[in-house]
This record gives sequence, structure tokens and C-alpha cells, in this order.
Amino acid sequence: MTHPRVAGVGLTRFGEHPERTGRDLFAAAGLGALDDAGVDPDDVDALYYGNFMGELAEHQGHQAPLMAEAVGLDVPATRYEAACASSGAAVREAVTALRAGEADVLLVGGAERMTNIGTAGATDALSIAADDLYEIRAGMTFPGAYALMARAYFDEYGGSREDLAHIAVKNHDHALPNEYAQLQKEITVEDVLEAPMVADPLGLYDACPITDGASAAVLVSAEYAERHDLAAPVAVTGSGQGGDKMALHDREYFARTPAATAAAEEAYDDAGVGPDDVDVAEVHDCFTVAEVLALESLGLYDPGEGITAAREGDTHATGDLPVNLSGGLKAKGHPVGATGVAQVASLTKVLQGETSWADDVGDAEVGLAHNAGGTVASATVHVLEVVA
Repeated sequence: MTHPRVAGVGLTRFGEHPERTGRDLFAAAGLGALDDAGVDPDDVDALYYGNFMGELAEHQGHQAPLMAEAVGLDVPATRYEAACASSGAAVREAVTALRAGEADVLLVGGAERMTNIGTAGATDALSIAADDLYEIRAGMTFPGAYALMARAYFDEYGGSREDLAHIAVKNHDHALPNEYAQLQKEITVEDVLEAPMVADPLGLYDACPITDGASAAVLVSAEYAERHDLAAPVAVTGSGQGGDKMALHDREYFARTPAATAAAEEAYDDAGVGPDDVDVAEVHDCFTVAEVLALESLGLYDPGEGITAAREGDTHATGDLPVNLSGGLKAKGHPVGATGVAQVASLTKVLQGETSWADDVGDAEVGLAHNAGGTVASATVHVLEVVA
């Protein structure tokens, strides 16, 4: 089996874009990816597109053909929706299609507009990724849900708000050189601990911001890359997806995310690697505690040990396992439909040595992308490797 290559990537700056529509944002990312790849647009077989709240934020469903048109493509286009894992799911489907020989060139990406509906509107829109009947109607929001998960983690394994604060500080530090990041702002542990409480024990700096943005990647078969002499040294060698019960109260665990574990095990097996082989990772840190849960569910740390990884410097750019060099969702931003592909794009840049984000990392060869939906009822994991 040959592995699909990442031929090119494109990103918009993440943040507030009040003057731009979703189609405008995606056109910028998609055209950027095609230009980066050096692929003839006529060779693109299809668009795989991730978006979560288009109907609520822009009163626009059926977005995939609209986005294909925005990029100038006349191809089949499909939208994938898996809450915040929407474009991670799109990547997985693209990898499957390329491996099966159903396509040679695919544009995969995602976009989201969120800031135009304000904090209350975005919070309400995001909440529909939870169980409406048993969670939303009871007043559950995602800050509240992740606060419950953080408390469960503290009860089972220990840890403190200060441990979580070190994660926020680390990811803000990583975002400083990232020209695509929303929050290029240095913060301190004291800033995090003194910030307004959102849902105890999570404060303002424990949460990712509301974000507009788009991401795209051109994935091609290895055979196409060879025929066209493309400089595409990064391959997607492993892909996995896992699921869990929607509502927290139906879960066996609050302090673990089995969907991510299942996705990781599948992706590792697919790639023929293990957690010890990972050089760098982008994980879904919608809240600081989510980074801890991800690190442990991915097998990168044993249960109870991920909580101190940032405090001890392990997950910093200069540490043994750099995590979220882009700034993560916490500081890069989280336009939910774009996040999964943005992680792949960020890792591709790092593995190819094309970004200052990785100046302290050295020669990374294996990257891991972890994208989660809701309270991790959905999860995708992809292994990226330098193969040429």
C-alpha cells in the first residue's frame, strides 16, 4: 500500500474577519494550497470539506459545492460534519479514497465563521454538538462539560489549576511566531490564575477563542506525485477514527477519552509506528484540560502523567515532545470546521522545516494530528511522516 502525500497546504490567518464570508475565507486557503502544491486545478478529482455551524452562523447549508465554486473547481464536493472534528473526518475520507484508487488529487479543507454571531450566539451554536435532549436543555455548555471532566481528572489523578495554567502559557508562547495565530500574546501563570472564572476550575485563559478562518490541503496519490515530480516529502501513513457515547452521563469515564484512544490505536497500527516514535504533535486543546486528556489517550503519557507535562517543560518547543507548536486551538484559534486540516497543515510545515515555529525542534520525522468533536464523542487521528 502506498501512502497519500501532502502536496500543498493553505491557511488564512485565524481570528476576526468581519468583512469576509466563509466562501471568501475558504477560497483564500484553497487557492493557497493549490498554488503551494503546484497542481493543475483541472487534475483535482473532488473537494472534501469540513464545516459545523454554517446553517447557524451564515444561514448557509450545502456548503461544499459553494466552496468548490469559490476555488474555481467544477468537481464533486461533499461536506463532512463531525462537530469540531469535521475536517479531521474529511481528511480521513480523503485518505481512504486515495488509497483505494478512487482519486489521484483531492482538495480537503474546512472553514468556519463564528465571530459574526457574537459570544452568546457562538456558544449556543457550539452547544448543539452535545445531546440536546439530556444536556443542552439542562443548561450544559462546553465550558461546563470540560469543567466536569477537569474535576473528574483531578479527583482520579490529582493536579491543579496551576498545572493547567502552564499549558495555556506554553501554547501562547508557541503562537508568538505563528503568523496565522489569533492570540499572539504572551501570558503568565499568574495571568491565567487571576483571569475571570468561566466554569470552575476553568478560567478565561483555559478556553480557546471564538474564531473565523479556513484551512486546506492538497492530498495526492504517491503515484501522481511521482509522475508529476512533485516535491511532497510528507505522507499520511496512518489514519484512525473512534467514537463514544454523546452525553457525558452515559460515559464509562469522565477523565479519559476512549474515542481518541481507539482512533490512535488504529492510526498507529496503520502506520506501523507507536507513541514512542512521535516527534511532534498537534492535539485538540479546546480547553487546557483537553490537552491533558489527549496526551494520555494517545498513549504519549500514562494516565495521570500528562497533567504536569507542560509544567515540566516536556511539551514545550525545546522539550522531548513538542505539542501544539502552532499555538494549538488555545492560541492559534479554533474555527471549528477548519481545525482538523489546520493541524495537518501545521504539522506538514513543521516536518518540512518550512516554518519558524519549529526552529527549536530539530529534524522531526513523525507527527501526530488529533482532532476531536464535542466532549470527544468523535475523534480522528492521523500520522504524518517524512518519507522522501
